Amino acid sequence: MDIGLLLLRLVVGLLLAGHGSQKLFGMFGGHGLDGTGGFFHSVGFRPGRQKAVVAGLAELSGGLLLAIGLLTPLAAAAVVGTMTVAASVHVSKGLWGQNGGYELPLVYAAVAAVLAFTGPGSASLDNLLGIDDWSGVAVGLLAVAAGLLGALVVISGARRALASDAPAYPTEPATTTSVTTAVDV
Repeated sequence: MDIGLLLLRLVVGLLLAGHGSQKLFGMFGGHGLDGTGGFFHSVGFRPGRQKAVVAGLAELSGGLLLAIGLLTPLAAAAVVGTMTVAASVHVSKGLWGQNGGYELPLVYAAVAAVLAFTGPGSASLDNLLGIDDWSGVAVGLLAVAAGLLGALVVISGARRALASDAPAYPTEPATTTSVTTAVDV
């Protein structure tokens, strides 16, 4: 089981760290802070560049912490929160990734949640430091709840920002009057 947890942590953690590097530094074909910040602004996460820094740091640090198995519940909470926000951007496109859906953020969040419940295993820094008992049902629920609560705050802020961008429409349609003229033939 410990080898399986190690493999899972390394693959998922390093891929998440790569996503964070795309946002923060433009690595691996990413758009960096300017491009990511512009996109974030367009979907309501304001200020866009600042939110890109937060998302990038959460993915980079959360991914690296998962990979090495250090402070696993904290890393899981960061990943669950960030991936829930990411999923919210893609939810209108459905589940499947090939349609631009939220499949990948859902998988990352689920893996992080599982690691909060199971712990990182014996091949981890948590184990080496003697803090690997920070796992189980209570810790898993707390990590998931913290991630979801943080995501809810961010998502609601983005929705408010987008709502304030919407043009104000009158509640009743404007009426026009037509003028009829008589023409002598």
